[in-house]
Amino acid sequence: MTKQTKKRSTLGKWTRRSFLATTGVVGGGLALGITLSPNRLKMAAADTGNEVTLNTWVKIAPDNKITVYFPHSEMGQGAGTGLAQMLAEEMEADWETVSIAQAPVTDDYINSDLGRGYIVGEGANIPAFMYPMLDFAFLQIVGGLVGQMTGGSTAIRLTGHHGMRRAGAAAREMLMQAAAAEWDVPVDSLTVRDSVITHGPSSRSAAFGELATRAAEFTPNLKPALKASADYRIVGQSKPRLDLPAKVNGTAEFGIDVTVPGMVYATIALPSVRGATVASIDESGVTRHTGLGRVVDLGDVVAVTADSYWTASRALEELQITWQGGQTDVSSDSLRAQHNADLDRGKFEIMDEEGDVPAALAAGTAVQAAFDVPYLAHATMEPMNCTVALNGDQAELWVGNQNMLFARNAAAETLGLDPANVTMHPVYLGGGFGRRGETDFVTVAARVAQQLDTPVKVIWSRETDMANDTYRPAILSRMEGAIENGRITALRQQYVDAQSGMPDSERPFAFQYDVPNRDIGRVICPSPIPVGTWRAVDFTQMGFFTETFMDELAEAAGADPLAFRLDHTSDPRIRGVLGRLGEVTEWGVDLPDQHGMGIAMVKSFETIVAQAVLVSVAEGGGVRTHKVWSVVDCGRLINPSTGEAQITGSVIYGLTSALWGEITLEGGVIQQLNFPDYPMMQLANAPEQEVHFVESDEAPGGLGEPGVPPVTPALVNAIYAATGARIRTLPISKHGFHAA
Repeated sequence: MTKQTKKRSTLGKWTRRSFLATTGVVGGGLALGITLSPNRLKMAAADTGNEVTLNTWVKIAPDNKITVYFPHSEMGQGAGTGLAQMLAEEMEADWETVSIAQAPVTDDYINSDLGRGYIVGEGANIPAFMYPMLDFAFLQIVGGLVGQMTGGSTAIRLTGHHGMRRAGAAAREMLMQAAAAEWDVPVDSLTVRDSVITHGPSSRSAAFGELATRAAEFTPNLKPALKASADYRIVGQSKPRLDLPAKVNGTAEFGIDVTVPGMVYATIALPSVRGATVASIDESGVTRHTGLGRVVDLGDVVAVTADSYWTASRALEELQITWQGGQTDVSSDSLRAQHNADLDRGKFEIMDEEGDVPAALAAGTAVQAAFDVPYLAHATMEPMNCTVALNGDQAELWVGNQNMLFARNAAAETLGLDPANVTMHPVYLGGGFGRRGETDFVTVAARVAQQLDTPVKVIWSRETDMANDTYRPAILSRMEGAIENGRITALRQQYVDAQSGMPDSERPFAFQYDVPNRDIGRVICPSPIPVGTWRAVDFTQMGFFTETFMDELAEAAGADPLAFRLDHTSDPRIRGVLGRLGEVTEWGVDLPDQHGMGIAMVKSFETIVAQAVLVSVAEGGGVRTHKVWSVVDCGRLINPSTGEAQITGSVIYGLTSALWGEITLEGGVIQQLNFPDYPMMQLANAPEQEVHFVESDEAPGGLGEPGVPPVTPALVNAIYAATGARIRTLPISKHGFHAA
């Protein structure tokens, strides 16, 4: 039995004496570890000809141009620019000289700052003497856990806050030390601004590029002094995204753009039923198109190669493939029945427990509801693809993946190679949302390449990807509450947990409002088909359950939904976000007939988002989403324009899933295979949006995902306000509604 408590650092305020006493280390091993642990920021530093890699994340050229390496993939979220802003701010760099590059896919660039952020957290007072060992320990521990992960809204809130700020400040100190040594003056007599170091008394100055080589002789300080937020000049500004010019002028390279000399194309067929294998292949009906290559039978995958994707895909359609075996007894109905049976069994792992729930439920006015959400596909705009070139015991791969080190290791294992012999070329991702955190499309390409004597680009069709995704889990939740004197006195939630892949520390287990008697329990029911992380992960499901139920509880209490939420939270940040939402929406104004406004609030990834949705519902069930307001407290906002783009994009993603999103199975076969079966929101359906950020000096939270969870419950609450129809299962199209 565990209770959900606010995550905080477990390290507290450490001293050398308390650390030695607490750990019980009395010999010389610890001291030796501290002394011999390599400086994390220096591990990848090197003089590369005319350019100097000052520390792991910063490179300076003689012309004063600065390159910031970032250990994340760029899939449209703009994280590289935000990370560069955080580093450049602490470095006191001239922003106009800054560019970005994805970090090399080597172990020196493992993103250990993710581990520091997760484990150490905010507020730990760690002595400087411990930093070498601590940083190297995180490098060793988290290398196999996070690698170079992009997901969970971690880039700014963890890598940036715990890593890039420190790297920038350390680089600034090294450059100042270099200037002090060159001029034989005290470091504290120097000032830095816009990539220039100045010694006021002698009127001497030098640009970073002039000092870089000398600066690289110094060891980076792992605990440098950081700037006060009041002194920021780059962070908090809407700097243009550094990745956009190449995307606008067409020079940006995505995986689908890659060409390699001598390359052939391949497309693949996977069985329609998971676990099936090839029984036979009949090639007699295949037209011998010019440029057609060969058919590759891998047992569980069939590939066709050609000199173009078009030729390969046409031939694949003409192949007659017979599959055998697989999970033919799985259907959406059988899965739902299993989930209900698991909930009926009543054997729950308690995630949050307080007070006497049975007594409070018996004493109050009872409110009950059951919720059901389906599997969802990721539906990235760029199809899955990977290019592989083999040369003896060496391999090169060109791929967009949300964890390039994991992709490298998976390819190496598939090919039977040492990871050091696998070179990864990172490219832009045309959407990820968790799908490109998987490695199946990488290992399939590696297996196909093993059968050929030429480089190959393997491209998955939309149908192949939709039928073989790692979906957001389909789960159920039962909610029960009690109302007395206008307040929630008890809350019970029992839900199915299909294990989406996120660590428990990043998943929602507690009710986000103040309720004295709580009982929240889960039953783990692994999915019969692969599931994985989907944008905002479990918060999209739990947000729908709890925020829709909050409106039902408010109605039972005879209360206004916004006032009801405010009455049930003492958190000043949540109150601030909800209060601001009421102001910007003019909550409570009269609306025309058949119009409704709904609200919802979800805290995820250390960011609070409250949203309101305005809809109208026509005769026949046509739902028109007119406007969405988002009020966001993400702590310190790094780049307002990028933040706004993340929230507006999240709203579109969330509305799409609420209106149409559903993956179903019959006889083990996925029924939705392309966009006619699994629609996306288009401009004609897209609402007007307003995004408001709450000013805050709290540590930065995530932004790539927190805008998704509240929009679905806000939408269904708005539909109820307009029609009186409660929606507890998704998508809304199951209830006679459709997008107008």
